[in-house]
Amino acid sequence: MKLTIRISLKKVILDPQGEAIFNSLKALGFEKVISVRQGKILEIEINETDQEIGKKIADKMCQKLLVNNVIETYSVEVD
Repeated sequence: MKLTIRISLKKVILDPQGEAIFNSLKALGFEKVISVRQGKILEIEINETDQEIGKKIADKMCQKLLVNNVIETYSVEVD
């Protein structure tokens, strides 16, 4: 089973990378861009067939290692 984990900064946290990308896009003439937030996507394959168990495994991985819960949020898709 494939897990897709999307990690992003919480809305109240400043995002200097997103701001740099935003400024660069504006400088390149992309005037319609309103804002940019930088994040990361992890694709992890596990040996599991039950989707509920897969989601629980992904949640444990996020809580123990992948996500800084103080400044980041995450979502999990199970394929």
